[in-house]
Amino acid sequence: MLQAQLTIDPAHRVAPVRRRTFGTFVEHLGRCVYTGIYEPGHPTADEEGFRGDVLALTRELGVTTVRYPGGNFVSGYRWEDGVGPRERRPRRLDLAWHSTETNEIGVDEFVRWTRLAGLEPMMAVNLGTRGVQESLDLLEYCNIPSGTALSDLRIANGAKEPHDIRMWCLGNEMDGPWQIGHKTAREYGRLAAETARAMRMVDPGLELVACGSSGSSMPTFGTWEATVLEETYDLVDHISCHAYYEEKEGDLGGFLACATDMEHFISTVVSTADQVGARLGSRKRINVSFDEWNVWYMSRFQSAPPPPDWPVAPPLLEDHYHLADAVALGSLIITLLRHSDRVAAACLAQLVNVIAPIMTEPGGRAWRQTTFHPFAQAARYAKGEVVRVEPACPSYETAEFGEVPVLHAVATHDGQDTTLFVVNRSVREPVELEIDARALGMGTDGGTDGGAVRITEATTLTHEDVYARNTADDPGRVTPRSNTDHRSDPLRIVLPPVSWNVIRLSKA
Repeated sequence: MLQAQLTIDPAHRVAPVRRRTFGTFVEHLGRCVYTGIYEPGHPTADEEGFRGDVLALTRELGVTTVRYPGGNFVSGYRWEDGVGPRERRPRRLDLAWHSTETNEIGVDEFVRWTRLAGLEPMMAVNLGTRGVQESLDLLEYCNIPSGTALSDLRIANGAKEPHDIRMWCLGNEMDGPWQIGHKTAREYGRLAAETARAMRMVDPGLELVACGSSGSSMPTFGTWEATVLEETYDLVDHISCHAYYEEKEGDLGGFLACATDMEHFISTVVSTADQVGARLGSRKRINVSFDEWNVWYMSRFQSAPPPPDWPVAPPLLEDHYHLADAVALGSLIITLLRHSDRVAAACLAQLVNVIAPIMTEPGGRAWRQTTFHPFAQAARYAKGEVVRVEPACPSYETAEFGEVPVLHAVATHDGQDTTLFVVNRSVREPVELEIDARALGMGTDGGTDGGAVRITEATTLTHEDVYARNTADDPGRVTPRSNTDHRSDPLRIVLPPVSWNVIRLSKA
């Protein structure tokens, strides 16, 4: 058994826990919308056609924000197609995903669904095939109370109150050659600046997100961010990051360390943004919106030929996640929390069916994938302040990332209770972790009269088969279970190999 130690001290504060860290993403892609969040005739569907079972699981997941309608889809989207009477809405070819879009769900229905789910909407505008005027039109439709052509159209369509969407993404992945309307950094930066400037004329208080790199492996990574921010720095609030990870060629240990890349990605983007700000003489600080991230076996999708026809809501990107995927995802959540000083928002891509924590059958069941559990637990228990912890533990060698520690961890502290999130990346060895929590028991005078600290609850997500999956027939095969292998004085707990662990501490 490996041995490790860490210290939890509230003085090692990073930043407050940002609730937008627990965002998600709904794109018109595959079965995310149709037979995902929306399926008229489903036994649980409400009068609007929204699946009640998916709504319940979305609330349980603890999602706070949701990005819409794309993704690649938005770069060819005409938002006007999705408003007004459904029987009059046009069917369109979706070039991004080689599908037919029926437009049964549009902006009004989406916002109503977010209200039912208790979520904040984040809207993306099309800067691929469209531009400034179309973005202004959508903003007017969504946010102006009344008295203009488009605000009155919204009212006529049944939405009396404005949608009041505060966070807007200025396009999507415009650095990618796969993107409809792909642009150079300078071309996109100029268009994003023009769009941002015009949108702020309508509402100066909007939060705007400029497109950053689609991944840290992009050949333009770094130079893209610098060029875009040179054009947009004083007009936007955030720059986006997108990252997806998968196990490659059976390298499980390397895959479990994929958060190493996310750490590097965030640090590099923040450094680049700060350098541009310094060069421009600006006191403003640009934050990161990590508005697409997940485990995604992209190589499987890229090797599949496009369908010969243009189907409606075909099953696409329906990865079925196993335990190792969930542990890797938990490590990515830890990374986002560790960078809460600069990561202002994040969106797990996506919510339902498409590389998602929630899966559904058309007309049938819905269930939690393995990746549901780390996200739901972090959303539930991460409160107060993020506290940086650095485990002293053994390391192991990976082909992609070099030497990495077997443990990856972060803590949050709300003044009374503390939660420690820890991943054991070791493929074979359990780790006995000793926790120095004396600082949590300090009294107001600096003494220890605040009381001893104890473990009040510990759960572990693990399985003897690292490739075990949940299914509709066996939805609870991989789920967090109580970890009783711990003791006090000193605080110690055993973390199984390939595991996600949530340890809750409080004063005795």
